[in-house]
Amino acid sequence: MADLFQSASVDLSGFPVAPADIRAAADTIRGAVVETPCSYSRTLSSICGCDIWLKFENLQFTSSFKERGALNRLTALTAEERARGVIAMSAGNHAQGVAYHARRLGIPATIVMPVGTPMVKVENTRHHGAEVIVTGATLEEAALFARSHGEARGMIFVHPYDDPLVIAGQGTVGLEMLEAVPELDTLVVPIGGGGLISGIAIAAKSIKPSLRILGVEAWLYPSMYNAIHGGNLPVRGDTLAEGIAVKSPGRITTEIVRSLVDDIALVNEAELERAVATLISIEKTVVEGAGAAGLAALMSDPSRFAGERIGLVLSGGNIDTRLIASVLTRELAREGRLTQLSLDIPDRPGQLAAVAALLAEAGANIIEVSHQRTFSDLPAKATLLQLVIETRDSAHLDEVMARLGASGLSARCT
Repeated sequence: MADLFQSASVDLSGFPVAPADIRAAADTIRGAVVETPCSYSRTLSSICGCDIWLKFENLQFTSSFKERGALNRLTALTAEERARGVIAMSAGNHAQGVAYHARRLGIPATIVMPVGTPMVKVENTRHHGAEVIVTGATLEEAALFARSHGEARGMIFVHPYDDPLVIAGQGTVGLEMLEAVPELDTLVVPIGGGGLISGIAIAAKSIKPSLRILGVEAWLYPSMYNAIHGGNLPVRGDTLAEGIAVKSPGRITTEIVRSLVDDIALVNEAELERAVATLISIEKTVVEGAGAAGLAALMSDPSRFAGERIGLVLSGGNIDTRLIASVLTRELAREGRLTQLSLDIPDRPGQLAAVAALLAEAGANIIEVSHQRTFSDLPAKATLLQLVIETRDSAHLDEVMARLGASGLSARCT
């Protein structure tokens, strides 16, 4: 990869991370971290009106790019520091990266995770051999505890993003993307604390100064957006993209983003859900909310990327299976393929059969059925029939509703 930097023409001397540091990190982690595919997606390209390449960081052993920075940082520890052990705070992916590589290197590791971290991430971190402490309502509160707990025990704190060695490790994603697809015009990268996009931006702008770098944050956590634009958008709430739910971005990363990142897009929860569902249905790959943020930005505003060659970083794939099920069914509902109906019908024999026959004739499939006789304001001789039906799409749903209405049934979507 070293020869990639021969065309560098951007002055990056003012940053604590240089292209040479990212080159060194690539040498350090080679063989211990997967060089993940950067593959062209024909279907997503057609949907979005641009050429899209996907960097599958969800295929790392711990299902996240975080391994790269964690390993680069751990490898730099002295023998005395390794013996003291390390401590980190994380909502999950950094935790697993530190835990996994610390065990490989024989380094004791303690991970502090905020309350509300998905159980799949907590259990996976424990599985990698780390001591896990779940405390703090936010990542910032978990960080305060981790620092004090670590200082009291002489442990080395491994920051998830605001550390030059961690940033350099994450930057190797950018090296691999441009080595695989040198003709890329734009890289779209999720932003939490900013470590990934900072490393990628330094590497990418050094190789190809004209390359556009777009960061993506969840609407509920626009912390870097606020820092760069001097805004005060609220930062709060539960987001599908908990991996980038950071209230305060890093000091080092903010300055790098301010200088090298061209823009930051914000995506809402419905857009994140749609992106996760799309990647599962089209690419047959499982990506967490944060990992799908880049695709969410493309799908929400395709005109912004029309005709370009886009590199998307699928940063992680650690998502709870129950949450996947919820995301997929909610997306089916948005597409008009899964709908809950309420009908007021007389409470006498044969009425349910009549409704079922009408739906069958219309080509709809009944998924769930329930009667509500007690908790409704209908007359005693009536009942509330609630159905969940499956249709081909929203147009088919309209046809079904029209047929129910023509039969004299008062049906409504609920």
